[in-house]
Amino acid sequence: MGRGEFAGRELARKRARTRWLKKPWKRRKLKLKDKFDPLEGSPMAKGIVIEKKVLEQKQPHSGLIKCVKIQLIKNGKMITAFAPRSGAINFIDEHDEVTVDGLGGSQRGQMGSIPGVRYKVIKVNGVDLQMLRTKRKEKPKR
Repeated sequence: MGRGEFAGRELARKRARTRWLKKPWKRRKLKLKDKFDPLEGSPMAKGIVIEKKVLEQKQPHSGLIKCVKIQLIKNGKMITAFAPRSGAINFIDEHDEVTVDGLGGSQRGQMGSIPGVRYKVIKVNGVDLQMLRTKRKEKPKR
């Protein structure tokens, strides 16, 4: 590392080179979120439910995870979203319009033992899913 009176240029060049080793900085500079994220950088998105399906948890857990396959309205991409809490899947039907949110795993990844699922359902036909679960609201009929 340069320590002399005129070492500023060397320090700046070294900083520029080593920054590329930092994963968050590299993702931001190469705009990887905009390129590969199905939500295209937005925190939430709407989509149409294509099918309901059940996934098995990864080792060492055992259990069935209720998920829905969704086609996003904004770009037509297909994603799999998780229906959180018990009984939530009963309020989601095929061809419903749902709003999805990121699941909150570290480094934009999956959460815990759910294999490859990075999103969760928060609204069904414009009504909050937790309100439907606790029977505070009813799902609107289409």
